[in-house]
Amino acid sequence: MKKLLFLLLFTAVTFAQNANRNYLSHTWKNNLLEVKTSDGTYRIKPYSNKIVETSFIPNGEVYNPNSHAVIKTPEKVNASVSKTATSISLVTNNITVVINKAPFRITYSNQGKVLLSEKTGYIKKDSTEILQFNLDNSEMLFGGGARALGMNRRGNRLALYNRAHYGYETRAELMNFCIPLVLSSKMYAVHFDNGAIGHLDLDSKKNNTLEYETISGRKTYQIIVGDTWEDLVSNYTDLTGKQPMPARWTLGNFSSRFGYHTQEEVEKTINRFQTDGIPVDAIILDLYWFGKEVKGTMGNLDWDKDQFPNPEKMIADLKAKGVKTVLITEPFVLTTSSKWQEAADQKVLVTDKSGKPATWDFYFGNTGVVDIFKPEGNQWFWNVYKRLINQGVGGMWGDLGEPEVFPSKVVTAAGKADEVHNIYGHHWAKLIADGYKKDFPNQRPFILMRAGYSGSQRFGMMPWSGDVSRSWGGLQSQMEIALQMGMQGMAYMHSDLGGFAGDYFDNELYLRWLQYGVFNPIFRPHAQEDVASEVAYKDVHTKAKAKKAVELRYQLLPYNYTLAFENNQKGTPLMRPLFFEEPSNEKLLNEKESYFWGDAFLIKPITKAGVTSTEVYFPKSNNWFDFYSGKKYAAGSTETVVVAETSIPTFVRGGSFVPMIETIQNTSKYSLDNFNLHFYFDDSVKTSSGKLYNDNGETPQAFEKGQFEILNFNSNNNGNILVLKLTANVGKNYLSTDKNVTIVVHNLKAKRIFINGQETIFKTNNESLFLPVTWKKGTSPEIKIEY
Repeated sequence: MKKLLFLLLFTAVTFAQNANRNYLSHTWKNNLLEVKTSDGTYRIKPYSNKIVETSFIPNGEVYNPNSHAVIKTPEKVNASVSKTATSISLVTNNITVVINKAPFRITYSNQGKVLLSEKTGYIKKDSTEILQFNLDNSEMLFGGGARALGMNRRGNRLALYNRAHYGYETRAELMNFCIPLVLSSKMYAVHFDNGAIGHLDLDSKKNNTLEYETISGRKTYQIIVGDTWEDLVSNYTDLTGKQPMPARWTLGNFSSRFGYHTQEEVEKTINRFQTDGIPVDAIILDLYWFGKEVKGTMGNLDWDKDQFPNPEKMIADLKAKGVKTVLITEPFVLTTSSKWQEAADQKVLVTDKSGKPATWDFYFGNTGVVDIFKPEGNQWFWNVYKRLINQGVGGMWGDLGEPEVFPSKVVTAAGKADEVHNIYGHHWAKLIADGYKKDFPNQRPFILMRAGYSGSQRFGMMPWSGDVSRSWGGLQSQMEIALQMGMQGMAYMHSDLGGFAGDYFDNELYLRWLQYGVFNPIFRPHAQEDVASEVAYKDVHTKAKAKKAVELRYQLLPYNYTLAFENNQKGTPLMRPLFFEEPSNEKLLNEKESYFWGDAFLIKPITKAGVTSTEVYFPKSNNWFDFYSGKKYAAGSTETVVVAETSIPTFVRGGSFVPMIETIQNTSKYSLDNFNLHFYFDDSVKTSSGKLYNDNGETPQAFEKGQFEILNFNSNNNGNILVLKLTANVGKNYLSTDKNVTIVVHNLKAKRIFINGQETIFKTNNESLFLPVTWKKGTSPEIKIEY
């Protein structure tokens, strides 16, 4: 009995909040529940049935409504508040918030299932402030931004301070994207809505405690729930913003290295791609476009005319070949740069406490930083970009935006350095995105950046995983980083294909990284110049194999562009963890070796040297077919598969539609006048559907403007007849065209085939049917296959 009483007492203390916090009163007005306590006020506000925001305002402080992350306007929610002698309850269709009066405690539930509760809630320490919560002992935790820690991040105390980790491999505790978001295997998320630096403690003391600690700022957090993982991510990206559709060319191949020293070198490189017939859509110019040396020139932000004598002609000539030019920029303006005096005179730089431009030393020289939080700094920096875009530049690369070195003494228009450090890259991307909307409204921006914050996806930011080691260890961490970031809204997280840091030379590693890159949001080989990163500069044998990977990337453009549309509409990641489909399968919660690419593909990258076979788990929702051989694998099975030198294990879900095109030199040649529609027949799948999204690949918000078409594909299988139907949803401002579609039905031997009611002669090859269909606009072709 004594033991039981102790446990009950221990549980009450564990789940109780701050012992000195006493309930005083509450009000419910205009969908806002205010609860006054002895040490402050809680504001609890539903944003939707699946999102509730809680803010604590300590006595003596004023509520700060400004969020850098949240853009959602609260919906009109059918929420109600009830009270008893001991508690107050706020109830939406999904979330219930219960405030226990004594001992004071706040608990969050989703449809009757307890998610988490405040433990001691808000605590003020000497130099930091803390929000503390109870966890149950079984849940796994994800989030916290870009890190290499293993999928389950519980047990770690994570610094929230964006910082580069040069040359990392299999473990990186702190990297460039520190997002104050935690997702639980219980299918909820908690987002701490404050941009200042701090820590996220994911139960490092093994006492079932989640703790958010910060130096200052809002004590605000949102609880987000979902019926599925896709729904949870969709709700979070509703809150913080959806990724705009990228320009189609951003899904192509990039020529990139550190770096191209001259105009001649740029032109020679692209000519080599085209001579060898290797598809390429853009070339990225690193530091040397504005200076001959790595050190001393950062902040020039203009062409070095000795090395690039006619940049406008170079850009125009590349554009005529279908190749975009992307330039690196940094927010650092060195005191030795040509722009220093101008920036200092116009007062666009961060300052010291006396108001003078703050300067400090780092690798590249003695420097200041543009104060993008100051209207004048924001406009000055945008004017640089505007001039370059007017010269024809097709995309912008923002580097060192953590900022890489940003002393605490620095003062900005939005606060001290540590208060804005984590949101600098976020607002830098916003500066560029806003500038495009104002001055180039018909152009989708390309914004490549290595630092950001919650919601940076809404600016079209393309994040990458920093200066990864050019090693097998470097490759091994990339799936985890991309999967985790996709769950946190940043679905275009990708890596320097082939690895960046070091002079390690290994063609097998390079090929395996590129083969993985085919099924990545962005396909961008990049490296230090010790070893060439470009496919065009590889030896003849490596080049031939790498070229096949690039060609497959282009063949998949219709499928990949449709994934981009799904992400734009729903926030769904392009790369998805296997547990998205089997959330109750605990073994999959730690799985980072394989993943879904969209709905149709299961991918197993090869991340070690000399691998000739590997084990693959095939999710139980469908049977799976080898993309290259057609071999069938049973749903729910684990099999050892043979690994080829020319590809990584790639499988297609039974019942899937995969639209593809023939290889093109770049996306300027993209067309759906002729395309292939692959259907993976599986007798166990009675009905299935797929789609292909299409627009001009350039116009912002083409879908919202009605400048699109969606091609829908449906299958119906009754056991001896398969019917495929093609229909189109055409936007009111889109001019559709007739299309020649070759339908390739895999894994099926046919007896008779009818296209639009007419029996037709058909070709077969290795149990695949090849059916040419003329799809006249405004019609809905139907293919009936008797088997």
